[in-house]
Amino acid sequence: MIFKQLFETDSSTYTYLIADPDQGEAILIDPVLETAERDLQVLRDMGLTLTATLDTHVHADHLTGARALRERTGCKTAYPALVQASCIDIGIREGEPFRVGNIELHPLFTPGHTDHHHAYLLDTPVQKMVFTGDALLIDACGRTDFQSGDAEALYNSIHNKLFSLPDETLVYPGHDYEGRFVSSIAQEKTRNPRLGGGKSKEEFVEIMNGLDLPYPRKIDFAVPGNMECGRCPENVPESLKGQCAFRDQG
Repeated sequence: MIFKQLFETDSSTYTYLIADPDQGEAILIDPVLETAERDLQVLRDMGLTLTATLDTHVHADHLTGARALRERTGCKTAYPALVQASCIDIGIREGEPFRVGNIELHPLFTPGHTDHHHAYLLDTPVQKMVFTGDALLIDACGRTDFQSGDAEALYNSIHNKLFSLPDETLVYPGHDYEGRFVSSIAQEKTRNPRLGGGKSKEEFVEIMNGLDLPYPRKIDFAVPGNMECGRCPENVPESLKGQCAFRDQG
């Protein structure tokens, strides 16, 4: 298996490349529009064919690169099936493995940050890896104060789906804002300030309700744009319009 962790600085988003080297097939989990050209160059440099993009949820803090990458490569767009958007080629459901070559990812329905959020579990011969999107972050978790968020649902998702994984499972989050790259289920169960140390659901809900976070600066164009797999809406900022015109010139 080929694995690569990529980072977009403005939204502090991690994109994950997973590929089957024998078949030369690759996917990108949570690609970002601004770094679509970088991702394509990485694929070219590694001699890989992008077969699909795989989003964990409809993002509120950036535009997904799914549509732009499909236009450039002909790859499929995969989203949680609950989104029910016409642009989706593959609807993701828990219990239905998602394949890239001979590699299987197992979707885990983890609502709470949004009502359709999915994490993706990869069980390799050496290590279990879980791509947690915005549900579980390093020493944190996703917000629950907008976009169908629900603190109780997120607590249940993390405890029932993620904290039930083996302690040694590596946690690869959708974002990190402190220069960290990877965690583990054991670490998050032990020291996550919002969830660790056996915090009760009531304690977690109180913490989440008291965060008083600022309004997401990209949400007004990111959510409607991502409901169309990364199509740029009319209210997209001038700084992104060049990326919105992203096309294959050669």
